[in-house]
Amino acid sequence: MSMVRGALLRYGRQSRQFKTIKNNVYMPSWLTCDLCKFGISLVQNKLRTNETTDAIADDVVKICIDLNIESVRVCRDVVSEFKDWFCAVITNLIVSPDEMCGLMLGPLCAKPYNPFDEWNITFPDVPKPPVVPPSPPKLFSPTHRVLHLSDIHYDKHYRAGSNANCGEPICCRRDDGRPAPGDDGAGKWGDLRNCDAPLWLLDNLFQHLSSREKFHYVLWTGDLPAHDIWEQTKEEQLQILHIITQMAKKYLGNVPVFPAVGNHESAPANNFPQPFITGNHSIEWLYDALADTWIDQTHWLPPYTRHTIKKGGYYTVLISPGLRLVALNSMYGYYGNFWLYLNTTDPAGQLQWLISILQTAEDNEEKVYIIGHIPPGIDDCLRRWSWNYYKIINRYESTVVGQFFGHTHFDHFQIFYDEETLSRPLNVAYIAGSVTTQPTMHPSYRIYETDGFYLGSTRMVLNHHTYILNITDANLTNKPVWIKEYSAKEAYGMNWLFPNDWNSLVKEFKKNKELFNKYYTYYYKSHPVTECDDFCRKTMICDMQSGRSFDPELCNL
Repeated sequence: MSMVRGALLRYGRQSRQFKTIKNNVYMPSWLTCDLCKFGISLVQNKLRTNETTDAIADDVVKICIDLNIESVRVCRDVVSEFKDWFCAVITNLIVSPDEMCGLMLGPLCAKPYNPFDEWNITFPDVPKPPVVPPSPPKLFSPTHRVLHLSDIHYDKHYRAGSNANCGEPICCRRDDGRPAPGDDGAGKWGDLRNCDAPLWLLDNLFQHLSSREKFHYVLWTGDLPAHDIWEQTKEEQLQILHIITQMAKKYLGNVPVFPAVGNHESAPANNFPQPFITGNHSIEWLYDALADTWIDQTHWLPPYTRHTIKKGGYYTVLISPGLRLVALNSMYGYYGNFWLYLNTTDPAGQLQWLISILQTAEDNEEKVYIIGHIPPGIDDCLRRWSWNYYKIINRYESTVVGQFFGHTHFDHFQIFYDEETLSRPLNVAYIAGSVTTQPTMHPSYRIYETDGFYLGSTRMVLNHHTYILNITDANLTNKPVWIKEYSAKEAYGMNWLFPNDWNSLVKEFKKNKELFNKYYTYYYKSHPVTECDDFCRKTMICDMQSGRSFDPELCNL
């Protein structure tokens, strides 16, 4: 999640001018929009007068400190970390601050007139086949167990006993000092006070996973480094990639792992230039490392995936006969990736490539899973990218049988509906909770039970089981125990987990507060910090029905 949004969140609460938006995040909308326009205008004007990058950075640091957006240390370091590539983007920007902020923050901020924003993908001239609703598998049909890990956020500077209320984006770190009198220090196994994950927590997780029944394969949806984006380097990011990858390889053995890249893998974070950006600002250093790690070092992926990984951090692989996986680089649709504002039109040709993969899969009667980091339906996703993706899922609804994402750290789902009527549910995106405790939630992982390998298999998710580690108990007893939090079918009284079943559940949530409150508890991984009133419930139900960003019409279903 964005540190800038978090900083503005705190500042907005101080000024008592905030509103509720999607995902129950409180944002000072007037402040984010005004600051966005002011900041971009300021930098553009200074660049036009030939001020140096360092001079501009000094002014931005002063504003950050004066507005108390972050601590002096974070203000200085984050500006130093981001200044070069931010100025490089602003120098080449052809849109106005209003247009850019409208793209970033949505039409409530400003209506974007960027001609590059209104783009559409092209489908092959092949009719959509008739839709056949999925049927439940026959009794005793084989199933697969699929592990889903997301948002590990390993903090190599975590220190038990340190200050957990440091006033910065993450705490519990070696430079945060001792806790204030009366405060408990950071717990040994992690902490629920906005802290990331220590290495020994991750080691315990993988030890626990290695002792369970074997998984058929693993979905790993990104974000390995911590949220300390103001002090990260390329070398440190690659070191973390190596450490966590080797830990997974050690404990999971030869189980196939299918990873997707997260927004925190880069340095600076969120910094994913398109392939036409070369030289010092190129992202080749990361894509080369991902290809070497995923293909050569771990053998998780076959060599033929190298080309698209090195081009744009995405790939496809055949899991087994009749089942294909596509891993997307969702940073090419992410509002926080400033390079996109030079040209948002299908970055790296990824969505057009996705269509070609899905068309071939349809021709070959393959089913497809799509994994990625950022769910396309949340407002972190640029509107046009999200809507084009929605079109793709609509066209290939009989081929795409599972979508799996992370990023939000919460445990939730989003339903996709047919574009013509917005009434027929046709697909579901599963969004798994995080391994990290940040912000204020227990660590978690998920196991999907899917229709297995046999003739006529739907390959769809039949049930899922979420496991958590109660950090409070683990710190009190020094005995971390991973427990099942819930199973979807049993918790919600569902017969199956097909799109119609999820849609029926949403309708039940609208009239059954007790059942919704159970979902609300699981959403926060058994650690909700507030109660959910009627407005909160309406907002969260809207999220469940919103498979594309910035579309209020979906909330009226």
